[in-house]
Parts: sequence; C-alpha cells; structure tokens
Amino acid sequence: MSESSPVSPLAPAAFPELPPVAGVLLAAHAAELRYRGRPDVMLAALAPGSRVAGTFTRSRCASAPVDWCREHLARGTARAVLCNAGNANAFTGAAGEAAVIESARAVAAALDADPADVYLASTGVIGEPLGADAMRAAVGKAADALAPPAPERWRAAADAIRTTDTFPKGAGGEARLDGETVRVAGIAKGSGMIAPDMATMLAFAFTDADLPAPVLQALLAGAVDRSFNRITVDSDTSTSDCVLLFATGAVKPARPVTEASDPRLAELRATLDATMLDLAHQIVRDGEGASKFVEVTVEGAESGEAARRIALSIGNSPLVKTMLAAADANWGRLVMAVGKAGEAADRDRLRLWIGDEQCAEGGRVREGYSEERATEHLKGAEVRLRADVGVGSGRDTIWTCDLTHAYIDINAGYRS
Repeated sequence: MSESSPVSPLAPAAFPELPPVAGVLLAAHAAELRYRGRPDVMLAALAPGSRVAGTFTRSRCASAPVDWCREHLARGTARAVLCNAGNANAFTGAAGEAAVIESARAVAAALDADPADVYLASTGVIGEPLGADAMRAAVGKAADALAPPAPERWRAAADAIRTTDTFPKGAGGEARLDGETVRVAGIAKGSGMIAPDMATMLAFAFTDADLPAPVLQALLAGAVDRSFNRITVDSDTSTSDCVLLFATGAVKPARPVTEASDPRLAELRATLDATMLDLAHQIVRDGEGASKFVEVTVEGAESGEAARRIALSIGNSPLVKTMLAAADANWGRLVMAVGKAGEAADRDRLRLWIGDEQCAEGGRVREGYSEERATEHLKGAEVRLRADVGVGSGRDTIWTCDLTHAYIDINAGYRS
C-alpha cells in the first residue's frame, strides 16, 4: 500500500512502547527492493546460544524462505532473522533458492555465525525474482546499523516488514520466572490474504528467557493456535506465512526449564499468548478496506474443532461480510453460513445473536426480536456475532472484519 493510503479506522491509537529484550540487536534499512522512501529490510541479530521455534504456512506452494526455515528449525538454534518486504521470493525456482542461500551467507558472515542459524522471511509479490546482489548489499548496510532495541527501533523494524499494512504492528509485555523479570516483544505484518494456517502474515517474537527449543516450540504452537489460526480477512492463505519465536537466554531461571508443562511458565505463557493475540487482532483491524472488527463465537457444537469450522464459515462468507459492511441485520445470512459449514447443527434448536440481540430460535425468528437494536449494534466499529447450533458443548471464537468496496479497490489497483 502506498505511503499516502489512509490508516485503517480500526488502528490502535499509537505503536506500543515495547520492552527491551536482552540479547537482541535490531536494524531497519531502505534497500528499495520495491518501495521508495521507507525501510523494507529488517535484521535482528541474536546472542550466541539463542533458541528458536517456528510455525509456517500449510500452502503447497510455500516460498523459498519458508523451505529454508523448515529445513533448519530442528537445530533449534538461531543467530539472526532477516526479512524483506515487497518481494515474496515465492514461485521463483532455483533463483529463489540461490537468493535465500546468499542472504543467509551474507548475514552469517556479518555476524560470524553459521548460515543454518540465520532465519529468513520475505513478503510481497509472488513470482518475481529476488536479487541476490541487492540482498547482500542490504544485509551489509543493516548489519552496520544494528543496535539494542529501543522503542523507536521496534517501530522501525515493524515498519520495514509491511506491505499493504496501513500501520506497524507491535505488542509485548513482562512476566516473572523464578523471581526474575523476563520480557516478550513481538512485531507482525498482515492486512490481506489472511486466513488460518496462518494468513499472509509474518510475526517475529523475542524473549530474554532461557528456554530450550522444544519448550519454546510447545509454547509457540499453543499461542499460534489461540491467535493467528483464529483470524481471517478474506479466506486466502499465503505462500509465505511464518511465525518465529526466539529466546536469547539472557535471563536464567533458578532451575532449568525442561518441560512446557512446568508451572513456573504460567505467567510467561500468558504473556506470550496475550502478545500473539494482540498482534493477530491488529492484523484483522488492518484488514484491507475493513471498517469493522468482528468477533464470531459458536457454541453448542459437537466439538471445539467443529465450532471453529462453523465460526470460520460465518467469518469467511462474502454475504455475511457485506451484510456487516452495510450494517444490514439480515440474520438469514448467518443461518446460511451455519448450514453450509458441513458440521452438525440442529436447525430447530439453532439460536443466533447480533450483539446482545437474539434474532432466532426454534427454527424461526425470535418473538420480540428488534431489528432496530441489531442494526444499531452493526453500525458500530466493534461487532459481535454468536450462534448456538444445539448439538453439543463445543465452543470456539474467531475474529474477522467486514468486506467493503475498498477491498476491491486495493486489490484491483496495484501490486503490493
């Protein structure tokens, strides 16, 4: 999105002041790979001994950087992450693989590290070659600018990974582990091509806790399932989705943590979950053309998984999303979306709500239903939809946005 594009009306008031994470150095550089006058390369250098966890897109057309990260994740060690915006380095064949290798080697040389400990991510246009020479030059400039992560550096890093985003996304917090303060900070990008598994989104989170890679992986998997895998903007999953979590080990617990189930991790897990959910919600709030942030809850399903699939059927329906954009309380579209989900639902026990207004029960419109009250709720920027499908105790919630004509204008009028 161009720098003159208006910021989403659902954007936070300001970029948060993220905590410093010991063992992390940050740099943002304007390499002008596609954009002009803004940073488009982010480099984070990590202290020796840092650990890594990751989750990635399930697209069968994954990008070269995703393949590289998957190949090396089992090592569990990391010294850096490099991200460029404007070019996805996806569907680029041997040239894409070569650009990945050269980028990793350039970072490794700058940091005196093993290339296998360098993680890579790219986001932008699919099918266009990413110049290895340009990336090597960008790495050199970024490496020279590395410095501890002061608040303005977190924001610059979040700006550098944006494509169609209208605002930079960050979240973080602190927790206690064996009496010591540990910090979590994360940045993300995402606006369109957003659907679970995990959207056209990138997220990088950092903690100074000393945790082994298997524990870190378990914490990340749970956090992603409760956040990024419960959002959708337009039902499209990207080639490049990647969430990476790094632990620098600067803050050591009194006794080593060896299991993710260790009760000492409860506060850190909660902080990580809150950070990831905040970032996920910001991505929805920056949905291309969005004017409403929408929470969809389904209960009474056969299982939690069934509830999530029904909720996504509602959240991904173009008819529901345009209903939301128009503030049209046409609750019959919710009935349609529940019915098409392919999950068990009892038509004659189905209950529906728009905000606090119950629309339907017993297979018909609810007696006393007020379309005026439902419409008034839909006019707001924060919308809640709820369905009880009447067949069990399964429950889940997803988050989405409305579909306005601006989404068409954005996606028909340019390439990211």
